[in-house]
Amino acid sequence: MTMTFKHTSVLLEECLDGLKIKPDGIYVDGTLGGAGHSAEIVKRLETGKLIGIDQDESAITTAKEKLGFAEDRVILVRDNFSHLKSVLEGLNIDKIDGLLLDLGVSSHQLDTAERGFSYNNDAPLDMRMDNRSTKSAFEVINHYSAQKLHQVIRDYGEENWAKRIAEFIVEARKNGPIMTTFQLVEIIKAAIPHKARMDGPHPAKRTFQAIRIEVNEELSIISDTIKAACQSLAIGGRIAIISFHSLEDRIVKNAFRDLSVNCICPPEFPVCRCSNRAELKVITRKPLCPSDQELEANPRSRSAKLRVAERI
Repeated sequence: MTMTFKHTSVLLEECLDGLKIKPDGIYVDGTLGGAGHSAEIVKRLETGKLIGIDQDESAITTAKEKLGFAEDRVILVRDNFSHLKSVLEGLNIDKIDGLLLDLGVSSHQLDTAERGFSYNNDAPLDMRMDNRSTKSAFEVINHYSAQKLHQVIRDYGEENWAKRIAEFIVEARKNGPIMTTFQLVEIIKAAIPHKARMDGPHPAKRTFQAIRIEVNEELSIISDTIKAACQSLAIGGRIAIISFHSLEDRIVKNAFRDLSVNCICPPEFPVCRCSNRAELKVITRKPLCPSDQELEANPRSRSAKLRVAERI
């Protein structure tokens, strides 16, 4: 029996407006998730195509059902969006008119307890978005050195207590492997002083985010994907990217900025010598955020930011 993929599309209208969808265009949803964005894109296509990509088997299964009404306009591919170029080559597609990326973990992944993404459910330490991957949260928590754990939790979780949490994890696993999310939560709580746990988000939130990013190599692929997508975009085609925390948003912002600059010569050069030419025009100088109505209807959208750029 197929599980229902609970999903509320974030910044839906803003994404659709940002992509400037043409009825005969070719669009890629690089993070299918619950196929909410894809379903609305497809409804706006007549002779165009939607290519839906996701590394999560559940997302592909759900998309087949949800997009069944338009199967002649939809191509589904189980892969990572970082392989966009090879996916398009495999489909003999040279240029696309738009790319949508909804970064991070989906609501379905968070709510499927046994996948180990949530600190609110007890489950095996997994956190793999693609269950074909050999690296899981178990490997990271039980095999990384204290120094490497510290670095991951500090850099990807922006956690003030990263060093102490890493030390507590290493000490705890001397008594046997850390197997479950709740075991990890208790270790994190023990590492963070009680006073520091009184305010703010759940004490395990930042560490769980960091481990998930490390397991799925989420941040390392964003910038290269944007560059590759830029090469695949037709003139006037657009990239729309939703991020959910400052680390992702900073990478998107910087990648868009770098690709929208005409000259990269040092300021002291009187004449341009680099021959660099801008490939993108940034459409959203500041990121678009959810409206008050959306925040009320979907609290998980509260940290979402959308940035859009156009191929020139």
